[in-house]
Amino acid sequence: MLHDKPDEFRARLTTWLVDQHNLGTPEPLITGEVLRNIDLTPSLSVQERANRLLVCFNHQQSSIGERINLEISDLGENLYGNGFTEFGAIYAAVTESIKPDEVQFLIDQLASSGFITTHGTNNSRPWCVITMKGYEHLEQFTRSISVSENAFVAMWFDPSMEDAYRQGLEKGIRIAGYRPVRIDGIEHNNKIDDAIVAEIKRSRFLIADFTQDESGARGGVYYEAGLAHGLNMPVIFTCRADSLKFVHFDTRQYNHIVWETPAELCQKLATRISATIGDGPLVVHE
Repeated sequence: MLHDKPDEFRARLTTWLVDQHNLGTPEPLITGEVLRNIDLTPSLSVQERANRLLVCFNHQQSSIGERINLEISDLGENLYGNGFTEFGAIYAAVTESIKPDEVQFLIDQLASSGFITTHGTNNSRPWCVITMKGYEHLEQFTRSISVSENAFVAMWFDPSMEDAYRQGLEKGIRIAGYRPVRIDGIEHNNKIDDAIVAEIKRSRFLIADFTQDESGARGGVYYEAGLAHGLNMPVIFTCRADSLKFVHFDTRQYNHIVWETPAELCQKLATRISATIGDGPLVVHE
């Protein structure tokens, strides 16, 4: 049960829920598979947590240079728990933080790195703005993902999906000039969840295929899509037409590639990748 889990686990679960909400899932399904993935996945590094906070600050703005609320600590009784204000709870949720002091540390590090400037005193509400150096760091953070030639594939590993992968997903990715990566095809000595995290971080984008049967949702696919989203990585959503009715996902939020045959999936996927991400370094021009 969740009440038996340590604070670090609950923090990782909260961050996963936030990522799922940002992906358009209003009520994420917490399955045993999801809990197992969260239990085995290592916590974010401090640098990753700071990067996520800066990305969160950027997403809050409607225009560059806009003030960002830094009121994070509330010593009185409040709705958000653990001494957090509303904004503090948001910042904690995206950074796997447990206490206000952790969020404040990340804010201080962003400021000392020159990525934000902080303002306000004990007599006024604290706020910050992202600096030019901060915007440059955000661009470099995104670009560090963009240079990869890998495309990570999250899908249902069932024999019935083999043609969909070989003739659809894999072929479409290769036509667009990228190298498909599927975790069951990688040699590794670590636990599989560590390998998943490592390969997603090495990828340019992620393909999340939500095809399933009546037995239930593919919790791992939701988990991996959420992880990619947290890394500011593009995610392309696909699903076989007859599976849409089973998927626990708000499909109105994202433009899924709905397919019926592997050939259709291949063609639509190659076109979507080229249009939204661009041709990869391995593309062959005839």
